[in-house]
Amino acid sequence: MPCELILALDVPTREDAAPLLRQLRGHVRWVKIGLQLFTAYGPNYVREVASMGFEIFLDLKLHDIPHTVAKAVASLSPLPIRMLTLHTAGGSEMLRAAVAAQQQANPQLLLLGVTVLTSMDSAGLHEIGVAADAEQQVARLGRLAADAGLRGLVCSPLEVPLLRRTLPAEMQLVTPGIRPLSATGGDDQKRTLSPADAARAGSSYIVVGRPILQATDPAATARSIVAELQNA
Repeated sequence: MPCELILALDVPTREDAAPLLRQLRGHVRWVKIGLQLFTAYGPNYVREVASMGFEIFLDLKLHDIPHTVAKAVASLSPLPIRMLTLHTAGGSEMLRAAVAAQQQANPQLLLLGVTVLTSMDSAGLHEIGVAADAEQQVARLGRLAADAGLRGLVCSPLEVPLLRRTLPAEMQLVTPGIRPLSATGGDDQKRTLSPADAARAGSSYIVVGRPILQATDPAATARSIVAELQNA
């Protein structure tokens, strides 16, 4: 299956999002709704965006005691979402509880385990007491997630080759930290690759936000990224 583009809808309000979604409908299949919009507008906003024909990746990064995370997964499962994130750092018991809840409530929902945020590097991990470097920590958490029954991970594109060597081939790898060659710097992503390089490395999906959202022509930028993925 070719690598697919997911738009990170990281904007402050639904009024900011509306014209972007109108422009990008038909050019982008997947939309990621994160904490900012979900906190502001709740489940009905997920339904609203899905009603426009987009597949929804709900990025809430659940992380709590196993019972609470399982109940949250069960509560979210009836929504028109195809992907949902939780932190693998919550541990194997939490992950297994989430998988059990997902299997009962919505077997088609893909739970994605977040490994190490792409805004963090090895120095950032050391600051919070993790002795491993970023690659080692991603490998450890990826194996933990796979053993707990997760079928997908969120990771930096830089760690995709390692995970492809060590995890089951069917594991879906979703990679933020994607920057088209034309994009300028100045954001908080530290472990990045271009769309084509991420696809060649083995990413299943790439997540792109600001390079599309801030483009003069978002639809043209999205089309360019999709073409880059298809030609990788």
